[in-house]
This record gives sequence, C-alpha cells and structure tokens, in this order.
Amino acid sequence: MKCVVLDSIDAVYAQAWDGLFPQYDGMRNPFMRHAFLHALEASGSVSSETGWTPRHLALYDGDRLIAAMPMYLKTHSSGEFVFDWGWAAAYERHGLAYYPKLLTAAPFTPSPGPRIAVAPGIDRHGAASALLDGLRQFAEQEGCSGWHLLFAERASQDLLEAEVTAGHLLHREDIQFHWHNRGYADFDAFLATLKSSRRKNLRKERRRVAEQGVVMARVAGPDITDDDWGGFYRCYRGTFEAHSGHAGYMNRAFFTRLRQAMPEQLLLVTARREGELVGSALCLYDRQALYGRYWGALAPISGLHFETCFYQGIEFCIEQGLHRFDPGAQGEHKLLRGFEPVITRSLHWIADTRFRRAIDDYLERERPAARQYGEDAVRYLPFSTGADPGTSGED
Repeated sequence: MKCVVLDSIDAVYAQAWDGLFPQYDGMRNPFMRHAFLHALEASGSVSSETGWTPRHLALYDGDRLIAAMPMYLKTHSSGEFVFDWGWAAAYERHGLAYYPKLLTAAPFTPSPGPRIAVAPGIDRHGAASALLDGLRQFAEQEGCSGWHLLFAERASQDLLEAEVTAGHLLHREDIQFHWHNRGYADFDAFLATLKSSRRKNLRKERRRVAEQGVVMARVAGPDITDDDWGGFYRCYRGTFEAHSGHAGYMNRAFFTRLRQAMPEQLLLVTARREGELVGSALCLYDRQALYGRYWGALAPISGLHFETCFYQGIEFCIEQGLHRFDPGAQGEHKLLRGFEPVITRSLHWIADTRFRRAIDDYLERERPAARQYGEDAVRYLPFSTGADPGTSGED
C-alpha cells in the first residue's frame, strides 16, 4: 500500500473517489462527493489564497484507490466551526507556530458525516492507520502543528479509536440542534406533539409571515431557474456582507458549479412578496437527511428566517421521508422549534507532546461542560408528552 498526498481533488477520478463513500438509497453524503469538493476548488473558494490548500490523502494498492480522506493545509482557523483560536494564541505566547495545520473536514460545513472512506473488502482499521501514518509524515515535512478531524460521523471515528484510547488523538465534544422525523404524516402531526403554548407560537410565526404578503415555495434542484439562482446569491451575499463585512466563504462560481454538477441533491426555498424575491435558502440532502446551509434576505420581514430556514425544511423532510434535518451550527432558538441537542465530536492530533498534554487536560474539563449544556437544553424542548430522547450521540 502507498499513501499519496494529492494537491487537487481532480488528481483522482470522480468515480473512484465517490465509490469509496457509502450510499443511502443511491445517494451519497453531498459534502464528500467529488463534485462538491471540485466546485470548491475550481471556483477558488478553497485555495492557498483563501488559506485552504488542498492536500487530500489517497491510499493505493497498486493502481487501485482503496482509501481516502479530504485534507487541507490551513493557515488560519476560519470556516471550521470547531474553535481552536485559544490553542493558536497559546502557541504564539510560547513563541511557537500553530499554523500551518492539517484539517480533515468539509470546508465551511459544520455537518456530521463520513470523513474516512475505505473500499469494500479492505481492512478498514489497517487502511485508516496507513492514512494516519501518511499524514503524520506529511505534517512533519511541512512543519504542521497537528491534524484535526472535524464533524466525523461515528463510523469514521471508530476507525481511529485505538489512537484515542492510547492518547495519541484527543477527543472533543460540542452540541448542535437537529430535528428528527418520527414518522409524522404532515406538519400538523408534528405540531400535535408540542405543548399547546409552543404549538400556538409556531402557528403564529408562520401566519405572521403570510400576513406580510410573503409567498413561500420549495424548488427542487433540476427545476431551479436562472432567476431563482441569481436571486438566491443576492440574498446570500447581501446578508453575509451585512453581518460579517465580507461577501461569504463561497463565491458565485461555486454555486454555479454546484447547480450544474449535483442538482439532484439541491433544494431551494424562496420567499416572494408581490412577485419580488425577499429571501432564499439553499439546502442539500441525501436519502437520510436535509442539510440547511446557505441563506439570505433582502427585506426585514418578521419571522422570515424561521419560515425559510426551519419550517420549510421540516415540511420537506416529512414529505420526502427523511430522518433528520441538520440546519447548521449553534442556535439555542432552534430548541423551541423542535430541534433537539445532539453531540458532535472531533479528533485532534497535536504534534508537540507538551501542548498535547495541556490541551488534553483542557478537553477533559470541557467535555463534561458540553454534555451538561446538552442535558440542560433538553428542558427547553417544546414536546408535550412521550419520552424525549435528550442529548443523543452523533447521527
């Protein structure tokens, strides 16, 4: 077996890359698809200029690709959503360089999913160990402070469990809020599970949007028009600029390529008033889950964010029989709308043994606090009867 570092996702055939990752009724996780990663690179959204230099790992047996994982050489910590700014500051105080570092994640996408892929019939743990050896050699060669595996689903983490047990990889936890489909027939059936006061509030929020003359629509990817697409980008860019002072992590070329390459996994939600677009949200999905990712508004309409980003997505999940709705990171306001706390996990290899011990000590104290936060959050869920699942493991 030979481990190779690739400087572009195009260095491997799409069919070979995608074939390693699991399918759900014919669909793969959208964020690990070759097409998604290619759109990021080809558009320049991911590049050395943006601090995301592609350095994907591929494991070959002869000419056959048998394992792979995306990886990036990072010169900052933006766009990751697992915050290690404090670690970087500690390095700086001690006269050491935290950057560059290596990162395995879906860029700008805090969504749990597969990260390490191994071909059927291959020793999965052995392949993962070979990838880890390869990245450590590359990290030493490039002078990287370490490697970080973010938002990996349990199957990917399990491949490295021996490294965690041995203390070579550190384990971090956080909380997100996801909506779970419990076989609801329609949105009203979901509302029927809520406490009376919360049920009234949700109906009031939706009614308020309609009373302001807003008409909602959900458009499947193949049916998205050029006008829809251009309007969405205006919403996305305008909202990003208003709140962060820059035009967004993804540029227009990225979204154009995404629409061309994988329309079957796109859902666009539009909000119009008197025929004019006032808000829009772009989601991706597979056969398991809906992923709410990008949104923006062109007018200050009360309740528009909740309707566009939450309620339309819940309705879509019910209609399509999807099990879960992952609307993005953070946001306790999701709790009152039926999004339940779930634990997300990341793994970290720190090359400097002194800092590894210090960070491990910090994480030992951070994990109970994160779990307590999740348990406390359960008390604010709006459900009226039945056993609430509480803080669950990762999806």
